[in-house]
Amino acid sequence: MAPENETAQQAKACILLAGPTASGKSALAISIAKEFGGVVINGDSMQIYDGLRVITARPSVEEEAECPHRLYGVLDPSDFCSAARYRDIALAEIAKCHDEGRLPIIVGGTGLYFEILTKGIAEVPQIKDEVRHQLRNLQKTEGNEIIFEMLQKKDPVSASKLNLGDTQRLLRALEVVQSTGTPLSEWQKKSPEGPVLDCPYLHLALTPEREWLYDRCNRRLDWMIEEGGAIEEVQAILARKLDPTLPAMKALGVPEIRDFLEGELEKHEMLERIKMQTRRYAKRQMTWVRNKMSSALTSSAQDLESFQDEFFPFIRRFLLTHRK
Repeated sequence: MAPENETAQQAKACILLAGPTASGKSALAISIAKEFGGVVINGDSMQIYDGLRVITARPSVEEEAECPHRLYGVLDPSDFCSAARYRDIALAEIAKCHDEGRLPIIVGGTGLYFEILTKGIAEVPQIKDEVRHQLRNLQKTEGNEIIFEMLQKKDPVSASKLNLGDTQRLLRALEVVQSTGTPLSEWQKKSPEGPVLDCPYLHLALTPEREWLYDRCNRRLDWMIEEGGAIEEVQAILARKLDPTLPAMKALGVPEIRDFLEGELEKHEMLERIKMQTRRYAKRQMTWVRNKMSSALTSSAQDLESFQDEFFPFIRRFLLTHRK
């Protein structure tokens, strides 16, 4: 249905669509947008980066052309998108949709993003650039061991929750205490604050059967590697010699493909490792949905038509209830 849909035009509201990777979120979001005059807004921490469309399972060019999509591929992989930064740009896009008379549909698998949009986040002061550069250079030359040792001395509570392989989290915790003088563990005790969604919103969540989902993940990864161009995509990013601790360089599949390209893994080993990591990620996403979105309307359907049959009547009723 065209954007002039009266229900969507008159409802200043928002749809939050969550679920694990490969569950069919993107197709459903596009369908909702077309039916109710909406805009699909990215809620995935990796799909926000440019240059990794295939390996992050970002909607294709053809899919993005079906309806307006925002916050997909808008940051360079050399950039760093914190949770608070995402909140700010997402809230700006939601407000823009309302000004245009369109329905914002936030879709993704990054649970933290949904949480900060609805509940806020404990604010941490800006990290000093010189501290960030100093610690990341130290990690490059000396490895995680020195970062972990420093964190144990300055913020033992945070250090106790991390392991030696958690490069990004180790650096983040050490950067915070170095920049602010206060451990990250203390900042996290503060009550959530900052702007949040100020409009009615409807939670939708996809909760497919595990075996079906794992099979979908495996088949999609086979396509990414054999036909989709994921290896060439990662090769192009690696050629830029970016900081390996950047979020984009930690996207599912990127480290494994890097190891394959550097001769440390055989192709079949690389693919199996990505599949294993993806299954673990999907399991964590499902756990988050069950624990954090218990009030959401859920569906374990396996096709788009069933999703539409289950969700569209609730969406229509929700929008009519919240007309201006």
